[in-house]
Amino acid sequence: MAGDTDTRERTARGPVRLTAELRGFREVQRLAYECAETVAAQLRPGVTEREAARMQREWLRERGVRDWFHLPFAWFGDRTAFAGFRIPLQFFPTNRRLEPGMPFILDMAPVHRGYAADIGYSGSLGLNPVQDRLMSDLRPHRALILEQVRERRPLREIYENVERLMTRQGYANRHRAYPFGVIAHKVDRVAEHRWSPTAFGFGVQSLKGLASDALHGHREGWSPLWSPYRFSDHPPQPGLWAVEPHLGFRGTGAKFEEILVVTDSRDPEESAFWLDDDLPHVRRWTEEKAA
Repeated sequence: MAGDTDTRERTARGPVRLTAELRGFREVQRLAYECAETVAAQLRPGVTEREAARMQREWLRERGVRDWFHLPFAWFGDRTAFAGFRIPLQFFPTNRRLEPGMPFILDMAPVHRGYAADIGYSGSLGLNPVQDRLMSDLRPHRALILEQVRERRPLREIYENVERLMTRQGYANRHRAYPFGVIAHKVDRVAEHRWSPTAFGFGVQSLKGLASDALHGHREGWSPLWSPYRFSDHPPQPGLWAVEPHLGFRGTGAKFEEILVVTDSRDPEESAFWLDDDLPHVRRWTEEKAA
Protein backbone atom coordinates (compact mmCIF):
# COMPACT_ATOMS: atom_id res chain seq x y z
CA MET A 1 0.00 0.00 0.00
CA ALA A 2 3.05 2.23 -0.02
CA GLY A 3 3.02 5.11 -2.43
CA ASP A 4 -0.65 6.00 -2.03
CA THR A 5 -1.59 9.40 -0.71
CA ASP A 6 -2.98 9.11 2.81
CA THR A 7 -6.29 10.77 3.50
CA ARG A 8 -8.03 11.02 6.84
CA GLU A 9 -11.65 10.14 7.26
CA ARG A 10 -13.67 10.26 10.44
CA THR A 11 -15.92 7.32 11.26
CA ALA A 12 -17.64 6.09 14.39
CA ARG A 13 -14.29 4.86 15.70
CA GLY A 14 -12.50 8.20 15.25
CA PRO A 15 -9.82 9.32 12.81
CA VAL A 16 -8.63 6.54 10.51
CA ARG A 17 -6.07 6.77 7.74
CA LEU A 18 -7.38 5.31 4.49
CA THR A 19 -5.13 5.12 1.46
CA ALA A 20 -6.49 5.18 -2.05
CA GLU A 21 -5.85 1.44 -2.13
CA LEU A 22 -7.89 0.83 1.01
CA ARG A 23 -10.72 2.86 -0.48
CA GLY A 24 -10.60 0.49 -3.46
CA PHE A 25 -11.07 -2.52 -1.18
CA ARG A 26 -13.83 -0.72 0.70
CA GLU A 27 -15.64 0.01 -2.57
CA VAL A 28 -15.76 -3.64 -3.63
CA GLN A 29 -16.77 -4.74 -0.11
CA ARG A 30 -19.67 -2.28 -0.20
CA LEU A 31 -20.60 -3.54 -3.67
CA ALA A 32 -20.74 -7.10 -2.34
CA TYR A 33 -22.91 -6.11 0.63
CA GLU A 34 -25.22 -4.16 -1.68
CA CYS A 35 -25.56 -7.32 -3.75
CA ALA A 36 -26.35 -9.37 -0.63
CA GLU A 37 -29.05 -6.95 0.54
CA THR A 38 -30.58 -6.74 -2.94
CA VAL A 39 -30.69 -10.51 -3.44
CA ALA A 40 -31.95 -11.11 0.12
CA ALA A 41 -34.88 -8.77 -0.56
CA GLN A 42 -35.77 -10.80 -3.67
CA LEU A 43 -35.78 -14.23 -2.02
CA ARG A 44 -39.13 -15.99 -1.96
CA PRO A 45 -40.43 -19.39 -0.79
CA GLY A 46 -39.28 -22.11 -3.18
CA VAL A 47 -36.07 -20.40 -4.30
CA THR A 48 -33.15 -22.85 -4.22
CA GLU A 49 -29.63 -22.25 -2.98
CA ARG A 50 -28.38 -22.62 -6.55
CA GLU A 51 -30.81 -19.98 -7.75
CA ALA A 52 -29.77 -17.60 -4.95
CA ALA A 53 -26.10 -18.11 -5.83
CA ARG A 54 -26.87 -17.43 -9.50
CA MET A 55 -28.74 -14.23 -8.56
CA GLN A 56 -25.60 -13.00 -6.78
CA ARG A 57 -23.35 -13.86 -9.74
CA GLU A 58 -25.62 -12.15 -12.25
CA TRP A 59 -26.06 -9.00 -10.15
CA LEU A 60 -22.31 -8.59 -9.72
CA ARG A 61 -21.49 -9.38 -13.35
CA GLU A 62 -23.95 -6.71 -14.46
CA ARG A 63 -21.80 -4.28 -12.44
CA GLY A 64 -18.50 -5.27 -13.95
CA VAL A 65 -17.29 -8.19 -11.80
CA ARG A 66 -15.37 -10.69 -13.91
CA ASP A 67 -13.24 -12.48 -11.35
CA TRP A 68 -13.70 -14.00 -7.91
CA PHE A 69 -11.82 -15.10 -4.84
CA HIS A 70 -14.64 -17.61 -4.73
CA LEU A 71 -17.98 -17.86 -6.50
CA PRO A 72 -21.10 -16.96 -4.49
CA PHE A 73 -22.52 -19.44 -1.98
CA ALA A 74 -25.98 -19.67 -0.45
CA TRP A 75 -26.98 -21.83 2.53
CA PHE A 76 -30.56 -22.36 3.72
CA GLY A 77 -32.05 -23.88 6.87
CA ASP A 78 -29.76 -26.12 8.92
CA ARG A 79 -27.12 -25.72 6.24
CA THR A 80 -26.51 -22.23 7.72
CA ALA A 81 -25.00 -24.12 10.67
CA PHE A 82 -23.13 -26.52 8.33
CA ALA A 83 -25.12 -29.42 9.79
CA GLY A 84 -23.47 -32.68 8.76
CA PHE A 85 -20.78 -31.01 6.64
CA ARG A 86 -17.83 -33.36 6.30
CA ILE A 87 -16.26 -32.64 2.90
CA PRO A 88 -15.67 -29.40 0.93
CA LEU A 89 -18.21 -30.29 -1.76
CA GLN A 90 -20.99 -29.89 0.80
CA PHE A 91 -20.36 -26.13 0.90
CA PHE A 92 -21.52 -25.68 -2.67
CA PRO A 93 -25.13 -24.56 -3.34
CA THR A 94 -27.76 -27.29 -3.56
CA ASN A 95 -31.40 -27.62 -4.54
CA ARG A 96 -32.48 -26.93 -0.93
CA ARG A 97 -35.56 -24.70 -1.18
CA LEU A 98 -36.22 -21.71 1.03
CA GLU A 99 -39.27 -21.86 3.30
CA PRO A 100 -41.03 -19.22 5.43
CA GLY A 101 -39.10 -18.51 8.63
CA MET A 102 -36.00 -20.30 7.33
CA PRO A 103 -32.58 -18.75 7.97
CA PHE A 104 -30.16 -18.17 5.11
CA ILE A 105 -26.59 -17.01 4.58
CA LEU A 106 -25.28 -15.42 1.40
CA ASP A 107 -21.50 -15.47 0.96
CA MET A 108 -19.61 -13.96 -1.95
CA ALA A 109 -16.06 -12.91 -2.78
CA PRO A 110 -15.92 -10.75 -5.90
CA VAL A 111 -12.84 -9.17 -7.45
CA HIS A 112 -13.42 -5.80 -9.11
CA ARG A 113 -10.73 -3.63 -10.71
CA GLY A 114 -8.12 -5.76 -8.98
CA TYR A 115 -9.59 -5.34 -5.49
CA ALA A 116 -11.07 -8.31 -3.64
CA ALA A 117 -13.65 -8.69 -0.90
CA ASP A 118 -15.17 -11.65 0.91
CA ILE A 119 -18.43 -11.05 2.75
CA GLY A 120 -21.11 -13.00 4.60
CA TYR A 121 -24.70 -11.85 5.06
CA SER A 122 -27.15 -13.60 7.40
CA GLY A 123 -30.91 -13.25 7.22
CA SER A 124 -34.18 -15.15 7.25
CA LEU A 125 -37.33 -15.36 5.17
CA GLY A 126 -39.64 -13.72 7.67
CA LEU A 127 -39.15 -13.88 11.43
CA ASN A 128 -36.55 -16.18 12.94
CA PRO A 129 -35.94 -15.32 16.61
CA VAL A 130 -33.03 -17.77 16.95
CA GLN A 131 -31.03 -16.24 14.14
CA ASP A 132 -31.91 -12.75 15.36
CA ARG A 133 -30.37 -13.66 18.72
CA LEU A 134 -27.29 -15.12 17.05
CA MET A 135 -26.78 -11.95 15.06
CA SER A 136 -27.08 -9.79 18.17
CA ASP A 137 -24.62 -12.00 20.01
CA LEU A 138 -22.03 -11.66 17.24
CA ARG A 139 -21.47 -8.04 18.25
CA PRO A 140 -19.00 -8.75 21.11
CA HIS A 141 -17.01 -11.03 18.81
CA ARG A 142 -16.27 -8.14 16.47
CA ALA A 143 -15.10 -6.03 19.42
CA LEU A 144 -13.03 -8.86 20.93
CA ILE A 145 -11.23 -9.62 17.68
CA LEU A 146 -10.28 -5.99 17.12
CA GLU A 147 -9.14 -5.48 20.72
CA GLN A 148 -6.90 -8.52 20.75
CA VAL A 149 -5.42 -7.90 17.31
CA ARG A 150 -4.44 -4.43 18.55
CA GLU A 151 -2.80 -6.12 21.54
CA ARG A 152 -0.80 -8.20 19.02
CA ARG A 153 -1.82 -11.46 20.60
CA PRO A 154 -1.06 -14.57 18.51
CA LEU A 155 -3.78 -15.35 16.00
CA ARG A 156 -4.18 -18.83 17.43
CA GLU A 157 -4.80 -17.37 20.91
CA ILE A 158 -7.38 -14.91 19.56
CA TYR A 159 -9.11 -17.77 17.77
CA GLU A 160 -9.30 -19.73 21.03
CA ASN A 161 -10.66 -16.70 22.91
CA VAL A 162 -13.37 -16.20 20.28
CA GLU A 163 -14.30 -19.84 20.67
CA ARG A 164 -14.43 -19.49 24.46
CA LEU A 165 -16.81 -16.55 24.10
CA MET A 166 -19.04 -18.62 21.82
CA THR A 167 -19.07 -21.42 24.38
CA ARG A 168 -20.02 -19.02 27.20
CA GLN A 169 -22.85 -17.76 25.02
CA GLY A 170 -24.07 -21.32 24.54
CA TYR A 171 -23.18 -21.62 20.86
CA ALA A 172 -21.12 -23.90 18.66
CA ASN A 173 -18.17 -22.65 16.65
CA ARG A 174 -19.20 -23.33 13.04
CA HIS A 175 -16.18 -21.76 11.35
CA ARG A 176 -14.34 -24.85 12.58
CA ALA A 177 -16.17 -26.66 9.76
CA TYR A 178 -14.37 -24.59 7.13
CA PRO A 179 -11.22 -26.01 5.50
CA PHE A 180 -8.40 -25.81 8.10
CA GLY A 181 -11.01 -24.49 10.58
CA VAL A 182 -10.20 -20.90 9.57
CA ILE A 183 -11.89 -17.85 11.03
CA ALA A 184 -10.11 -15.59 8.52
CA HIS A 185 -7.73 -15.43 5.58
CA LYS A 186 -5.60 -12.73 4.01
CA VAL A 187 -6.95 -10.66 1.13
CA ASP A 188 -4.69 -9.08 -1.49
CA ARG A 189 -4.82 -7.28 -4.81
CA VAL A 190 -5.52 -9.60 -7.74
CA ALA A 191 -3.91 -9.20 -11.14
CA GLU A 192 -6.53 -8.38 -13.77
CA HIS A 193 -6.80 -10.62 -16.83
CA ARG A 194 -9.20 -10.71 -19.74
CA TRP A 195 -9.87 -14.35 -18.94
CA SER A 196 -10.38 -15.19 -15.27
CA PRO A 197 -10.86 -18.95 -14.82
CA THR A 198 -12.12 -20.66 -11.68
CA ALA A 199 -11.23 -24.03 -10.22
CA PHE A 200 -13.44 -25.82 -7.69
CA GLY A 201 -15.38 -22.56 -7.22
CA PHE A 202 -12.31 -20.41 -6.53
CA GLY A 203 -10.66 -17.85 -8.78
CA VAL A 204 -7.35 -19.15 -10.11
CA GLN A 205 -5.61 -15.76 -9.79
CA SER A 206 -6.72 -15.40 -6.17
CA LEU A 207 -5.59 -18.93 -5.34
CA LYS A 208 -2.19 -18.15 -6.85
CA GLY A 209 -1.94 -15.08 -4.62
CA LEU A 210 -2.91 -17.06 -1.51
CA ALA A 211 -0.38 -19.76 -2.40
CA SER A 212 2.31 -17.11 -2.85
CA ASP A 213 1.44 -15.66 0.56
CA ALA A 214 1.60 -19.13 2.09
CA LEU A 215 5.04 -19.77 0.63
CA HIS A 216 6.34 -16.36 1.63
CA GLY A 217 4.81 -16.67 5.10
CA HIS A 218 6.22 -20.15 5.63
CA ARG A 219 9.71 -18.78 5.12
CA GLU A 220 9.08 -15.96 7.61
CA GLY A 221 7.05 -17.89 10.19
CA TRP A 222 3.49 -16.74 9.48
CA SER A 223 0.44 -18.03 7.60
CA PRO A 224 -2.24 -16.31 5.48
CA LEU A 225 -4.79 -18.60 7.16
CA TRP A 226 -6.05 -17.74 10.64
CA SER A 227 -6.77 -21.08 12.24
CA PRO A 228 -6.70 -22.95 15.57
CA TYR A 229 -3.53 -24.79 14.53
CA ARG A 230 0.15 -24.27 15.23
CA PHE A 231 0.87 -22.55 11.91
CA SER A 232 -1.29 -19.62 13.14
CA ASP A 233 0.64 -19.28 16.39
CA HIS A 234 2.11 -15.89 15.47
CA PRO A 235 1.16 -12.20 15.88
CA PRO A 236 -1.19 -10.62 13.32
CA GLN A 237 0.58 -10.05 10.01
CA PRO A 238 0.08 -6.58 8.47
CA GLY A 239 -2.35 -6.67 5.59
CA LEU A 240 -6.05 -7.20 4.98
CA TRP A 241 -7.90 -10.10 6.59
CA ALA A 242 -11.42 -11.31 5.72
CA VAL A 243 -12.75 -12.31 9.15
CA GLU A 244 -15.88 -14.46 9.65
CA PRO A 245 -16.90 -15.64 13.12
CA HIS A 246 -19.74 -18.12 12.62
CA LEU A 247 -22.16 -19.13 15.38
CA GLY A 248 -24.38 -22.20 15.38
CA PHE A 249 -27.28 -23.22 17.60
CA ARG A 250 -29.56 -26.23 17.04
CA GLY A 251 -29.51 -26.16 13.25
CA THR A 252 -29.40 -22.39 12.84
CA GLY A 253 -26.27 -20.47 11.90
CA ALA A 254 -25.30 -16.82 11.56
CA LYS A 255 -22.12 -14.96 10.74
CA PHE A 256 -20.71 -11.77 9.38
CA GLU A 257 -17.63 -11.48 7.20
CA GLU A 258 -15.69 -8.31 6.51
CA ILE A 259 -12.20 -6.94 6.07
CA LEU A 260 -9.98 -6.16 9.05
CA VAL A 261 -6.97 -3.95 8.28
CA VAL A 262 -3.77 -4.69 10.22
CA THR A 263 -0.81 -2.30 10.00
CA ASP A 264 2.59 -1.90 11.65
CA SER A 265 1.59 1.42 13.25
CA ARG A 266 2.33 1.98 16.94
CA ASP A 267 -0.86 4.02 17.25
CA PRO A 268 -3.47 1.64 18.74
CA GLU A 269 -6.34 2.89 16.59
CA GLU A 270 -4.32 2.70 13.40
CA SER A 271 -2.57 -0.59 14.22
CA ALA A 272 -5.82 -2.41 13.39
CA PHE A 273 -9.29 -1.30 12.35
CA TRP A 274 -12.32 -2.59 10.50
CA LEU A 275 -12.24 -1.26 6.96
CA ASP A 276 -15.83 -0.03 7.10
CA ASP A 277 -18.35 0.54 9.89
CA ASP A 278 -21.21 1.29 7.49
CA LEU A 279 -22.21 -2.34 6.98
CA PRO A 280 -25.59 -4.08 7.52
CA HIS A 281 -24.68 -5.94 10.73
CA VAL A 282 -22.99 -2.87 12.24
CA ARG A 283 -26.00 -0.69 11.44
CA ARG A 284 -28.22 -3.36 13.01
CA TRP A 285 -26.24 -3.28 16.26
CA THR A 286 -26.28 0.52 16.32
CA GLU A 287 -30.07 0.48 16.00
CA GLU A 288 -30.38 -2.16 18.75
CA LYS A 289 -28.22 -0.08 21.07
CA ALA A 290 -30.31 3.02 20.40
CA ALA A 291 -33.61 1.21 20.95
